[in-house]
Amino acid sequence: MSKSNHFFALLHRMKYIYRWGLMRSSRPENVCEHTCDVAMLAHALAVIGRDVFGKDVDPAAIATAALFHDASEIITGDLPTPVKYINKQLSGAYKAVEQTAKERLLQTLPEELVESYRPLLFLEEENPTLYRYVKAADKLSAYLKCLEERKSGNAEFTRAETELSDVVDRLSAELPEMAYFKERLMPGFFLTLDELNEEEK
Repeated sequence: MSKSNHFFALLHRMKYIYRWGLMRSSRPENVCEHTCDVAMLAHALAVIGRDVFGKDVDPAAIATAALFHDASEIITGDLPTPVKYINKQLSGAYKAVEQTAKERLLQTLPEELVESYRPLLFLEEENPTLYRYVKAADKLSAYLKCLEERKSGNAEFTRAETELSDVVDRLSAELPEMAYFKERLMPGFFLTLDELNEEEK
């Protein structure tokens, strides 16, 4: 193992990596912001799973896992979705690059910490149940970003919003927590600040 111990210094740089690289954004979004959103949303989905549907899930563990879901982008950068999935060969190659990047990140930890962080970086392989919540929250975060852009008058995100709305609908059919969030908690995202404040009066 490397003794450089730069793991957290590298993660600290997530704020310099911007998402939606092919799109004109009214407000740029960096990976650090996205990660915070995904962690909060994943936590919410897990709380709904536990408290509403009686599932044996740990919201804190899921939120923690979400904090590291895009950590490999410290090394790879954010490859836009249309490029990432343009064909199976490129998707497979990028997946391999992601795996290598995660291993490289692990090598920047003191050896005695590696096995504690491995399950967080390799969540999809290590814990598919937790990964399902994080992946759902990741898609939900992307959809909400598109919604935010459209509300600001930016038509650049119209197609992405439609496609991600379909993804959220599909996930709602598969994951009751997402359906609950969509019905009970998502409507506020369509409102302005004044409308949100009015509803609180």
